[in-house]
Order: sequence, then structure tokens, then C-alpha cells
Amino acid sequence: MILASASPARLAILRGIGVEPIVRVADVDEDAILATAIADGDRAGSPLGPAEQVLVLARAKAEAVAALSPERTFLLGCDSMFEMGDAVVGKPRTAEIAIERLKQMRGGSGLLHTGHWLIDLRGDAVAAVGGTSTTRVHIGDLSDIEIEAYVATGEPLRVAGAFTIDGLGGPYVTGIEGDHHGVIGLSLPLFRELLLQRGVMIHELRNT
Repeated sequence: MILASASPARLAILRGIGVEPIVRVADVDEDAILATAIADGDRAGSPLGPAEQVLVLARAKAEAVAALSPERTFLLGCDSMFEMGDAVVGKPRTAEIAIERLKQMRGGSGLLHTGHWLIDLRGDAVAAVGGTSTTRVHIGDLSDIEIEAYVATGEPLRVAGAFTIDGLGGPYVTGIEGDHHGVIGLSLPLFRELLLQRGVMIHELRNT
């Protein structure tokens, strides 16, 4: 299969279940795609919630890679966002933003949404299915010193919500309600369900 993502965490999840994908990174303007989708939804009277927003981006990434992929196989695109209160955020990208977000999040909880878009390239007619995994994440009451030390590692800048559960941020996540793989970036139960919709069982993708 093809993984349309640069995320080492998503790659590690697939390798953990014996799937060694081809990795191809999508080149898309996420901000522009999301802005257009939100505007379209508002005009239609159907505002896009966070679960729909991540699915829009997962689909855009998957379709961009699929358009350049000659293989007849499965292709998966994913995207994650963190929702806390009225704010929905992706990767902070700068230390200043990461520090601000972690200070807002500490001692609270939020929803980590990960959209999945699976394209079946095996037949003459391309088919696709998608879904979103949502998990509530509880963040510890971090001190300013802990936040600054964590952000100094650079890890929070590259992940939705400015934290990880499987890396250096693990000690700061006090609990979750839902699928922990979805928090890391790829929900295996949802991936299995999407494959079943295309008539394939997940063990059939194993190649290691």
C-alpha cells in the first residue's frame, strides 16, 4: 500500500502490524484547501466541524498522491487536528505558538481528530472511503518550566495540538478516552473498517 504522509509515527504504526508501505508525501496547500471547504460549507448552510475538516484534508492529501501514483493498490491519507474549547488547531510550527497553546491546554482536555481517506486504486474505476477517529485527551497541569523544556526539544512544533503521546510528550498526557493509535495519527480500528468496506481484511496487507 501507499502512505500519503511524511509522519514517522504513522509509518511506525503500520510497520508495527507488519505493513511496509510506500511513502509518498502530498504537496498541497492545506490552509487554502481548508479555507475553501469551510467557505463552501458556510454558503451551503452546513458548517464544517473539526471532524469534517480533518477528513477534507486527509482526502486532499490522498487524492494529490493518487494522481501521481501508477500502482494498483491501496493509498491512505491522514490528517490530525486538536480541538479544545472553541479552538481547532493543527501543528504550531513556532516555539512561541507551541508554548501559548500548551499553557492554554494544561490541566484540561480536548479532542484529537484524525481523518482517514482510503483510495482503492486496484480497479479501472477508482473508489474511496473515509472516516474520522476522535479521542478525548487529558493534559496534565504542566508548569511553565516543563512547557518550555518540552517545546525546546522541537517535538511539539511538528504535531497537532503541540503534544505527542508516543514520544517526549507522553509524561504530560494523563489519560485518553478512545483509540490511542488515533492520537498518534492513524487509527488501526478505523483503518481495518475502511479496508473491510472495500472487501479486504487488514492481515492481507501484511508483507513483513
